[in-house]
Amino acid sequence: MTKNKKNRIQSCLVFLFIFSFTGLLIGLIWLSNSINKEVILLFGEPEKTLSFDKKILYTTKIYLTGEILLEDQNNLADDYFFEILPGETVGQISYRLKMNELIIDSDIFKDYLIYRGFDRRVQSGYFRITPEMNGIEIAEKITNPIPDKVRFIILPGWRVEEVALTLQNSGLAINPDEFLAMVNNPSPDWLPPGFENLDSLEGYLYPGEYLVDREISSQDLILNILDKFREIIFSEFAQAFENQGLTLHEALIFASIVEREAIVNDEMPMIASVFLNRYAIGMKLDSDPTVQYAAGYNITQATWWTNPLSLQDLRIDSPFNTYIYNGLPPHPICNPSITAIQSVAFPAESTYYYFRARCDGSGRHNFAETYEEHLANGCP
Repeated sequence: MTKNKKNRIQSCLVFLFIFSFTGLLIGLIWLSNSINKEVILLFGEPEKTLSFDKKILYTTKIYLTGEILLEDQNNLADDYFFEILPGETVGQISYRLKMNELIIDSDIFKDYLIYRGFDRRVQSGYFRITPEMNGIEIAEKITNPIPDKVRFIILPGWRVEEVALTLQNSGLAINPDEFLAMVNNPSPDWLPPGFENLDSLEGYLYPGEYLVDREISSQDLILNILDKFREIIFSEFAQAFENQGLTLHEALIFASIVEREAIVNDEMPMIASVFLNRYAIGMKLDSDPTVQYAAGYNITQATWWTNPLSLQDLRIDSPFNTYIYNGLPPHPICNPSITAIQSVAFPAESTYYYFRARCDGSGRHNFAETYEEHLANGCP
């Protein structure tokens, strides 16, 4: 074979290789573009920050297996509230969704989350999964920054205005003013048995954590709280209050005062005994927190609990001012803790009628039988 002929053959082979490679490359680009367009059409745009190789990888995975995400994912008869915990990975979330039979395939679901960038936008909280949801809808649901259930917390010692104030940033669709109006003027038309004669629900908003639907109404939230109150207080302490010669309402008033007076919880039974001893002999309760309640919001201090009280405060003419009026205030001054309620149900046995804060900053108190002893307990 001549040298020229050999060169022509080599040139033809190179040309055929280049032509074939170019055709293959064009074909691959065309196929890739077709796959991309189909995946984007059905599943949305990929996350922009994905690297080139990961974008190809997850696009291909979704193209090959993603159709399952378009199907209904569960056989639920009713809505299911799925909780995502803070710090959970998409792998853990996908696995638990599968274990709860809310999705069909955890690997495909996880791939889709990564493909869309949802893996970095998953929210913690409770999310409502409905029977008709497909995988894409579930993925979008768990990336919603507003969960379907909200943890609403009432702290011990809060008055109803403080409870209402927290509604503004709670995530609940409740108007604080509406809530406050219903608590301060509850209607017997919707109050459950045992509460229907109350003029105010102050003291009955049982402190604790409530997991409730984000769209819950003011009335239903209040009923949830009262249900918890009834479940715990009616069942555990009703007889103990009766043994003390107290109605439930009277016991709650005492508990609310103890809640605001005590700094250290283990002193609550002793503080309760002091107020019960005063009440038993017709002595005025002389409780600062009742005056704080009567004084209302202190704009200067930005608090509902003025501290310290002035002489002018102590002269406020209010049925809640136990320095002026004998007996109990009309209703509780705050929503007491279970510890404060228990301290009234089972108070310490004592002959004390006075107490005042110790001078060591510990939050504890010195107790006294007589006013002279009480004065002697004052700080130097």
